[in-house]
Amino acid sequence: MLAAMPEAPLLVIDDLRASVDGTEILKGVTLTVRRGEIHALMGPNGSGKSTLANVLMGHPDYEVTGGSIRFLGEDVTEWSPDARGRAGMFLAFQYPEEIPGVSVVNFLRSALSNRTGTDFTVLELRLKVMDTMKELGMDASFADRYLNEGFSGGERKRNEVLQMAVLEPELAIMDETDSGLDIDALRTVAEGVTKVASPERGFLIITHYQRMLDYITPDVVHVFVDGRVVETGDARLAVRIEEDGYEAFRPVG
Repeated sequence: MLAAMPEAPLLVIDDLRASVDGTEILKGVTLTVRRGEIHALMGPNGSGKSTLANVLMGHPDYEVTGGSIRFLGEDVTEWSPDARGRAGMFLAFQYPEEIPGVSVVNFLRSALSNRTGTDFTVLELRLKVMDTMKELGMDASFADRYLNEGFSGGERKRNEVLQMAVLEPELAIMDETDSGLDIDALRTVAEGVTKVASPERGFLIITHYQRMLDYITPDVVHVFVDGRVVETGDARLAVRIEEDGYEAFRPVG
């Protein structure tokens, strides 16, 4: 696990550029996330938001062609996804995958052991998971179900919040976690995120709609259009997006 440099921000993205199959998607992204901050990255479909999430976690299908990613003061631009995860970066997926035959509790045991370097027993991990599920208001039977197999959209997203709560990453990146959720599921996920939030942890919540922000108030909002952050402000900026749409923020010319 990395030792944070004094006063180092959690995440510093500096003029980040990335391509897929030779097509540039990220065109110079710059932003900084500090401990205790919740950032919302809002943009239209096709703007490159999910590409940014994948590039931050080191997905091999994306080629970084310029700029850098610094986490806790360390340049992690060339790090593997598992190294970033062990260091304390976490990605909640837009469409979490099913893993038949692997229970939620066994998956979390393996992930937490990898994250911390400690070989937890099944009993130790089960007790930790049960305590966390109780805090999140989740049914205890959830722990023994196969990971995401037969889960509803809301259950998959709640499972992502559970993973985040158990693994305790310093930085949580949430890629369109509100996608496909009804209001009740959205509220449940938002409440879970609020419970997990702490002064030591930072969030980058990537979303298309303002509705997630009805339940989570961000400290900073970034408008993301055509592979760039085109405007940054406080929570009031999300209201402007809702009122004016993303076209109002698209650069002229």
